Amino acid sequence: MQIKTTADPYDFYLPDYLNASHPPERRGLRRDQVRMMVLNRETGHVSHDHFIHLENYLNPGDVLVLNNSRTIPAALKADWLRDGTVIGTGVELRLARKRDGAVWEVLSTQPYVKVGDCFKISETLEAKVIGEVFNSPLRIMQFTLQGEAFYDAIYSVGYPVRYEYIEVPWQLDYYQTVFASQPGSIEMPSAGRAFTWEMLMKLQENGVKVVYLQLHTGLGYLLDDLNPHSPEDLYEEYSISHEAMDEILKAKAGGRKIIAGGTTVVRALETAASESTLNGWTNLYVTSGYQLQLIDGIITGFHEPKASHLDMLTAFVNEEALFEAYTAAIEKQYFWHEFGDINLII
Repeated sequence: MQIKTTADPYDFYLPDYLNASHPPERRGLRRDQVRMMVLNRETGHVSHDHFIHLENYLNPGDVLVLNNSRTIPAALKADWLRDGTVIGTGVELRLARKRDGAVWEVLSTQPYVKVGDCFKISETLEAKVIGEVFNSPLRIMQFTLQGEAFYDAIYSVGYPVRYEYIEVPWQLDYYQTVFASQPGSIEMPSAGRAFTWEMLMKLQENGVKVVYLQLHTGLGYLLDDLNPHSPEDLYEEYSISHEAMDEILKAKAGGRKIIAGGTTVVRALETAASESTLNGWTNLYVTSGYQLQLIDGIITGFHEPKASHLDMLTAFVNEEALFEAYTAAIEKQYFWHEFGDINLII
């Protein structure tokens, strides 16, 4: 079976039953017991294992880089007001990206939102539409709170962003990695979800270095496929410590592998390498023609048809090998998305 079914090389048929709608813990598994498909970068060979055996694929001195950004409750219900009159209730707002202070880019699930409209989210939190994002359904909104007060407000009334394949409104804790510490991600940096502290300790006991960076993820899907949404349109804030980068560069110089825990880590590290800055914003779009400067392998989930993440994976392995592996993943019934299984490309 070949999964490519249209002229679009990144389109394929994914059966609905392979969309993981429940966290592994609700399927009777520990986080680290999800399955893992291993794809060899050099040969294209595919093997099948479980994530808990990751140690068998890493060597002493290798560096595992993880994103410790913490997922925030970025979906908010609000009353929609125009000229002081309520014209809608229970409208969902999804934070997309923080601009500055109390100003955010926001997606409303209700169309026809105009500049000047207001949204009442709670007794303490409101938002006013002050602008539009060019060629996008996003609106620029100014909230009545910012900083710690803003986060206190959304943590009391908000909930995690979820998509149509997630059938149950799972609590925010299900959208966190065990090592998440710095609030800021709109969507969970999901490649790190399968790690447990026991796994991380065992890897370090075996000589693998584990370092952390932060990249606060933005909103990846804008509800309407007619709205083109390239990674180049998605600016995400990242921060890497000098200590973490020193470990990475030392290992790289010594011929060790640098393994990225997810596409967010690739974006942050490769931006830092190309722009020589450890803190800033990235809209890096990694494709097959991109020459990876720091990363040797990636731990990632399985990505939906036509997803831009598939472009990034072709920087690690050629397109033919990638889609042969995805064909195998469908045949073996791996689970997709943030609550699904893991793909190690190394």
